[in-house]
Amino acid sequence: MLSKSQIKLITSLKQKKYRQQHGFFVVEGLKTIKELLESSLELYALYTTESFDANLSAEVLISETDLKRISFLTTPNKALAIFRMPTPKAVDYNGFIVALDDVRDPGNLGTIIRLCDWFGIKDLVCSTATVDCFNPKVIQATMGSITRVNISYLDLESFLKNQNQPVFGAFMEGENVYKNALPDQGVLVMGNEANGISEAVENLITKKVSIPRFGELQATESLNVATATAILLSEFKRG
Repeated sequence: MLSKSQIKLITSLKQKKYRQQHGFFVVEGLKTIKELLESSLELYALYTTESFDANLSAEVLISETDLKRISFLTTPNKALAIFRMPTPKAVDYNGFIVALDDVRDPGNLGTIIRLCDWFGIKDLVCSTATVDCFNPKVIQATMGSITRVNISYLDLESFLKNQNQPVFGAFMEGENVYKNALPDQGVLVMGNEANGISEAVENLITKKVSIPRFGELQATESLNVATATAILLSEFKRG
């Protein structure tokens, strides 16, 4: 049986200000929870309808009815866990970095985090207006990759001004990415879903790249930012 204080804490974590206030975030689904349990992240509480690790002192068995009361999902998936937010790490300037300029959609950010994990990108730098990476929908979309990518929220303009590496930006009018020799170090900036890369950040881009349209009608306005990130990272890794 869940107490009122437990329910209040869990449901409050849907909002960023309470996640920051308490230093906790919510993870749902057995597969993702198990991935996070194998990471360095600290478990605070685990609420589950069926025990899967009796050695976990933080595990609390609850009914499906109680799980529905605290779940952020339309169809709850057997378990909900609360983890402590990790201590932020400094950005490693050696290597390839992805930077996001005000990406707002949780699904897009979660997918981009997963792509960084897939392509071996260790650091993801986000502007302060980018959606919170501990948003429950972002966590769900990462499918565990949140534990393997260092995510930093910084003043993006200041970060780029201090770069000694080339800064690439995704633009519709940029150079064809398939016709460029691409380095294995640098920064790739991806822009907001509706407005692209802001003018202030655009002024700090050293090379604009684009993904050409091959359709006969050339009618598609743009690609989803996560889809575009996948294509560009594949090309950068291919060299």
